[in-house]
Amino acid sequence: MSVAELYTKYTRVWIPDPEDVWKSAEIIKDYKEGDKTLQLKLEDETIQEYPIDPKADKLPFLRNPDILVGENDLTALSYLHEPAVLHNLKVRFLESNHIYTYCGIVLVAINPYEQLPIYGQDVIYAYSGQNMGDMDPHIFAVAEEAYKQMARDEKNQSIIVSGESGAGKTVSAKYAMRFFASVGGSSSETNIEEKVLASSPIMEAIGNAKTTRNDNSSRFGKYIQIGFDKRYRIIGANMRTYLLEKSRVVFQAEDERNYHIFYQLCASAGLPEFKDLSLTCAEDFFYTSLGGDTSIEGVDDAEDFERTRNAFTLLGVKDSHQMTIFKILAAILHLGNVGLQAERDGESCSLSKQDEHLHNFCRLLGVEHTQMEHWLCHRKLVTTSETYIKNMSVQQVVNARNALAKHIYAQLFNWIVQHINKALYTTVKQHSFIGVLDIYGFETFEVNSFEQFCINYANEKLQQQFNSHVFKLEQEEYMKEQIPWTLIDFYDNQPCIDLIEAKLGILDLLDEECKVPKGTDQNWAQKLYDRHGSSQHFQKPRMSNISFIVAHFADKVEYQCDGFLEKNRDTVYEEQINILKASKYPMVADLFHDEKDPVPATPAGKGASSKINIRSARPTVKAANKEHKKTVGHQFRNSLHLLMETLNATTPHYVRCIKPNDEKLPFSFDPKRAVQQLRACGVLETIRISAAGYPSRWTYHDFMNRYRVLMKKRDVSKKEDKKVACKTLLESLIKDPDKFQFGRTKIFFRAGQVAYLEKLRADKFRAATIMIQKTMRGWFQRMIYRKMRESAIRIQRHGRGYLARRLAAHLRQTKAAIVFQKQYRMLRVRRAYLVIRKATITIQAFTRGMFVRRSYRKMLMEHKATIIQKHARAWLARKRFVRFRTAAVVVQCYFRRMKAKQELKTLKIEARSAEHLKRLNIGMENKVVQLQRKVDEQNKEYKFLNEQLSTATSTYSAEISKLKKELEHYQQKNKDGNQITSLQEEIDTLRLALEKAHGERKIVEDTYTKEKDVLQKRISDLEEENVLLKQEKEDLNNKILCQTEDEIAQNAVEENLMMKKELDEERTRYQNLVKEYSRLEQRYDNLRDEMTIVKQTPGHRRNPSNQSSLESDSNYPSISTSEIGDTEDAIQQVEEVGLEKAAMDMTLFLKLQKRVRELEQERKKLQSQLEKKDTESKKSQVIEMKNEMDLDRDTDLAYNSLKEPNNMQTSWPNSDKHVDPEDAIEAYHGVCQTNRLLEAQLQEQRREHEEELETLKEEMEALRVEMEKQQEAFYQTLQLSPEAQVEFGIQQEITRLTNENLDLKELLEKLEKNERKLKKQLRIYMKKVQDYEADQAIVHTEKQRHEHTREITVPRKEKVFQGMLEYFKEDEPLLIKNLIIDLKPQTVSATVPCLPAYILYMCIRHADYINDDHKVHSLLTSTLNGIKKVLKKHNDDFEMTSFWLANTCRLLHCLKQYSGDTGFMTQNTAKQNEHCLQNFDLTEYRQVLSDLSIQIYQQLIKIAEGVLQPMIVTAVLENESIQGLSGVKPMGYRKRSSSMENTDNSYTLEAIIHQLNTFHSTMYDQGLDPEIIQQAVKQLFYMINAVALNNLLLRKDVCSWSTGMQLRFNISQLEEWLRGKNLHQSGAAKTLEPLIQAAQLLQLKKKSSEDAEAICYLCTSLTTQQIVKILNLYTPVNEFEERVTVAFIRNVQALLQERNDPPQLLLDFKFMFPVLFPFNPSSLTMDSIHIPASLGLDFLVKV
Repeated sequence: MSVAELYTKYTRVWIPDPEDVWKSAEIIKDYKEGDKTLQLKLEDETIQEYPIDPKADKLPFLRNPDILVGENDLTALSYLHEPAVLHNLKVRFLESNHIYTYCGIVLVAINPYEQLPIYGQDVIYAYSGQNMGDMDPHIFAVAEEAYKQMARDEKNQSIIVSGESGAGKTVSAKYAMRFFASVGGSSSETNIEEKVLASSPIMEAIGNAKTTRNDNSSRFGKYIQIGFDKRYRIIGANMRTYLLEKSRVVFQAEDERNYHIFYQLCASAGLPEFKDLSLTCAEDFFYTSLGGDTSIEGVDDAEDFERTRNAFTLLGVKDSHQMTIFKILAAILHLGNVGLQAERDGESCSLSKQDEHLHNFCRLLGVEHTQMEHWLCHRKLVTTSETYIKNMSVQQVVNARNALAKHIYAQLFNWIVQHINKALYTTVKQHSFIGVLDIYGFETFEVNSFEQFCINYANEKLQQQFNSHVFKLEQEEYMKEQIPWTLIDFYDNQPCIDLIEAKLGILDLLDEECKVPKGTDQNWAQKLYDRHGSSQHFQKPRMSNISFIVAHFADKVEYQCDGFLEKNRDTVYEEQINILKASKYPMVADLFHDEKDPVPATPAGKGASSKINIRSARPTVKAANKEHKKTVGHQFRNSLHLLMETLNATTPHYVRCIKPNDEKLPFSFDPKRAVQQLRACGVLETIRISAAGYPSRWTYHDFMNRYRVLMKKRDVSKKEDKKVACKTLLESLIKDPDKFQFGRTKIFFRAGQVAYLEKLRADKFRAATIMIQKTMRGWFQRMIYRKMRESAIRIQRHGRGYLARRLAAHLRQTKAAIVFQKQYRMLRVRRAYLVIRKATITIQAFTRGMFVRRSYRKMLMEHKATIIQKHARAWLARKRFVRFRTAAVVVQCYFRRMKAKQELKTLKIEARSAEHLKRLNIGMENKVVQLQRKVDEQNKEYKFLNEQLSTATSTYSAEISKLKKELEHYQQKNKDGNQITSLQEEIDTLRLALEKAHGERKIVEDTYTKEKDVLQKRISDLEEENVLLKQEKEDLNNKILCQTEDEIAQNAVEENLMMKKELDEERTRYQNLVKEYSRLEQRYDNLRDEMTIVKQTPGHRRNPSNQSSLESDSNYPSISTSEIGDTEDAIQQVEEVGLEKAAMDMTLFLKLQKRVRELEQERKKLQSQLEKKDTESKKSQVIEMKNEMDLDRDTDLAYNSLKEPNNMQTSWPNSDKHVDPEDAIEAYHGVCQTNRLLEAQLQEQRREHEEELETLKEEMEALRVEMEKQQEAFYQTLQLSPEAQVEFGIQQEITRLTNENLDLKELLEKLEKNERKLKKQLRIYMKKVQDYEADQAIVHTEKQRHEHTREITVPRKEKVFQGMLEYFKEDEPLLIKNLIIDLKPQTVSATVPCLPAYILYMCIRHADYINDDHKVHSLLTSTLNGIKKVLKKHNDDFEMTSFWLANTCRLLHCLKQYSGDTGFMTQNTAKQNEHCLQNFDLTEYRQVLSDLSIQIYQQLIKIAEGVLQPMIVTAVLENESIQGLSGVKPMGYRKRSSSMENTDNSYTLEAIIHQLNTFHSTMYDQGLDPEIIQQAVKQLFYMINAVALNNLLLRKDVCSWSTGMQLRFNISQLEEWLRGKNLHQSGAAKTLEPLIQAAQLLQLKKKSSEDAEAICYLCTSLTTQQIVKILNLYTPVNEFEERVTVAFIRNVQALLQERNDPPQLLLDFKFMFPVLFPFNPSSLTMDSIHIPASLGLDFLVKV
């Protein structure tokens, strides 16, 4: 393949650009060898000639095909060079918002300067267990790879995180440690993973600071070793730190800050416990105000300080030690503010004795003020003969003060690190560890000093280790694939390292100069020039004699020599240190005592554990200045060598952090800064090493699928090996055999060869496309011609038809006109005729009417005359009749009087007879006396009234005579004439006044009538208006009612959904608690087993997997609501349980509250009834007295009338017999008694009626009040908003349902209480009956014993089996062993499903029958423990778990079905009702069984998920169900994870369906309820959906149109399986909705705004983040597809803003739906169950 074949027209290349570093261009003219220029067209359509040096023959870099842009792995690019890497990172970062990218074994992380939701616990679970490369690049993938390699290879691992300040190193290291803490949780209760994470806030506070590049820059390097045990759980950790930037304590550049802890302490100075520190704001201290602004935007120092203190507490730092730390930090701040006064000579200075800051410094550190004041300004010179004390100048004192401050802070920093290590230390033996190295990247500034030199030296060492490791991996890959290879030449920076650390190197010369008494930076620089002037990596600047240049692997750096010696010596005067050693605070003194090695070294390798150096009680005495012999450079070199030894002994994993811009803008990319860092961090070196070999690698299967189109038909059709076919194809396409190699499982390509194959493939597709287009266009033109010809024929046909129709229309119109004329003429003549006829008829009608009226009047007159005659004649006839009738009546009266007299005489004669008198006189003497007494009283009263009448008569006669006299006197006076005239005038005047009054009255009446009429009219108008308003009101009410009915119905539906949702959530919480209980129980058992083993054996030994220690009872203490029968029981329960627990029982509280309301209503009702009774009693007394008086009066009157002599003879009406008066009196008394009885009955009935009426009135009143309340609530509801209406309706419904539930619960409890009482009585009676039968049996046997009869053999009648099984108590362990522990499902597969459950119930029923509560309790407890033991032993056996789930549910159903509760007996037969429990209520055990069923169900789902989960991704997402649909995209290094096993773990969809069939048939065969099977299938389908969708959201390679088609087909197969198993009603298909919509999203168009709206409309089950993530991940499989534009994604985001989706990207695949166990009674009877002999239950006796 020549150059001319690559640089052809339309090929795109990269050319250098001063702004964007690299710029894309397109070749517009084929390049030929020897051309001096290359014709290019830029992206802005401008033409440019690119010059080419014919000697160098250096052509521009080729650009990768668009299909490769955005790859997860940079090494997967066909052309590996700097512009390709930069462009790929830029596209992923800006367009897809992907901050992570692989570069071989390196993870490149770009700081987004924005919080991203990709670090949650769900993402950790998604990456856990996955191979590196299977998912999108992530820090969690690197952490999982390290964890997996540690577990598999049993080798220690390291994660090296590097990058410049602000690139995100600390955050990346923090997330890696969070992953280890989540995946490898601690094996004990020490929560070591929380302590590991808690160390981060402390180290950030004391080791991080704000710089110009980063607000939270780490100013030290740290290496954290996280230790694991043999089970790979975290047991401890250890931290090592490197090169703390001590100079920052005393100096900060502009717009920078000191360490965070100082500002946090100043921000919290107002706290009471910090008053002794004498701190103020940070601006008041010299050491914290050098950089200017002391605050960071968006950072609350006080809040961060509280977080730091909490971290100290969590790590076990005592409060006293914390206060000492804060005192030391405050003392450093005060030390910086100590004022200095120079003396006149300029060689000495002094301190003010009143200096407050010096006083605070000495007080806080517990040292003597005078000594510190003296030795801050003086120093001691020791010679061999004597000692001198020398004054120091102001500059020397400032330097000494700053050195002291730095030394104090450094010692405090080391002390805190040691105590963090002590808190993370563990005594458990460490099996392996993972180290996380967070170290500074390569740095170059305008002024570079000693710190930058050390940092770049460390990066040189790390780069050397990185290069060698990458080279080693490349060579291992070639050897593994058995391909020939040559040694790859890679950059070796060993000469640069030798320049720095070798003998007489830069560091060695620096240490030597530091030992010289008067060594200077200039002398040291001169020595460097002399020694290394000829070195390749060392240069001397032209314009400076105090600086030097080192050519590092990344770039050349110029270092300023000023300050190198001072920083390397790190000089602190011994006298000042000795003062601090004598501090009265032990912790301050401990900081400055000597240590054997300031850098704690941890032995690398397997089994290494962290060690903490503890000083001895007696400090050793050393010679002066010996403690500072080791320089900073020497210490740093030693610690770096130890670090490299550790890293070389581990398997490294690399994370390179990139800072995209210096302005800290979110998702902003600066190409210049990015390229600079890519060159410095070794990413481009990795690319270069990969490009030097075979960077592109394809498996034979993927290569065949991708480039099969380049083969000929005969080659494809041959049934030969794919490897042979691939060789044949490549040998025919690529002539140079060095451009590719055939490995054992892969094909290796040189750089650019895949792009060449892609070009050939694109050309093949382009030619095929042209052929298809040509054919389609020809077909299209032919179709257009045919359509035009058919259209012409159709037009002609329609034209001719139109002309024919127009002629026919003309003929029809002519004929119609003739018809119209005929009809019109006929109509006009007919109208004239009708007018004449109508006039004639009118005249005739009037004439005939006149004649008829005349005859009518004549007939009327005659009729009236007849009526008058009729009435006259009738009056005469009536008059004559009345006269005749009067005469007849008179005659009858006389005749009847005569007959009555005769009958009276007969009665009187009869009354005089003696017998009759005797009958009448019996009991009448008293009556006669009473009547006689009453007669006397009446006679007296009559006399008294006569006297009053005579008196009144005399008085009246006297008054009459007096009035007569006055009348006569008045008449005499009236005879006077004058009086008459005056009286006449007065009468006239009165008459006039009367007439006037009448007139006024008439006027008033008229006015009144008018006003009345007006008012009546107005009232009528108002009434009409009122009627209209009422009508409108009714209409509005009807409309409102209609609307409210709809709203109420809608609200009811929503309310039902909400209540159902709340119920599901409550059930979920409960089942989670059950799950957590079982987990804790399991953990307790494991710990107990471990304790037992530890006690038995001194060494460590794992438990066998089948060992079980679950022997505890499963009785749950609970308060049953059935024990609360009434209010007294409830109150007693409250007193027993306690106020706190009772307050938590809401049901009990509501019940008591309701009972109080009922008692209050009952009290009011009784009081009203009492008042009513009093009123009625008073009324009844008055009525009875009145009735008695009336009765007595009537009796006396009747009796007197009967006793009168004139009435001695009487007769009954309508009778012709005479009645004696005595008989009449006796009859009258009988009638009176009867009347009294009737009256009493009537009064009783009336009272009952009144009571019923009052009751009805009260009910009506209550209903009316309730109706008014409802109306009021209804009106209030109408006035509220729809949301408030829904809420108010829900509250009302909840209140109503609560009251109804309480009523029903009370009724149920009363019934249960009565039932218990009756059962108790029944048990007592049954016991008596049994005792009686036993006594009778004993008597009977004794009688038989005394009788001497011959023995006769009688055949025994077989007992009827009643469905009970009897066993002895000592056989219970054997029963549990044979029926539960040793039972296998295959043993009872041919019998009744759930046979063990039926057998257990029959045993329980017999224990209940004999009333043995201890036996029932023991059997149920042993059963529960036995089931738990079996499940623990077979915790991965799906068949066993489903078998015991079915049996546990069946036993639960049996306990319900035969409990005696009517609610569970509705479907029982009469025979089954006989098998109910009689003595015991096992409600609590039903709850325990229900909880156990939940645990078994969860274990069943866990087993099924464990089997299905590894199959889901490959079967649902990767398997090519539709052959040839998807063309494989180049995947480069994907699936290159070294943690992958060599076995083929690919699954097909048929494998999942087969596994689902296995699960379903197993559950069905074991007799599991269909409802539980449906719920299990729904849960498994949810897990399939969640795992597949999560994997889709984290993988770029599967987000394509073809994958969407495959996915939709696979889902349809799963749905078809559901329909085939009749499980489509289970809701399992609905759980696949998110996955279905994700497949649709991959298949939809993604261009216009209409497409965006369609996506938003269809994808309702996906969250906004998921939709945007899929659109960002969408990748075209070939070049004919288009990428999703950023503008389209932003449009979709804008349309989805209204959604209130949760901020969650991934689904929780561990979520479990709450399981329900619906009651499913059995149709079998206990006596019909057969027990096979294979169970070994011969000791059970049928009863």
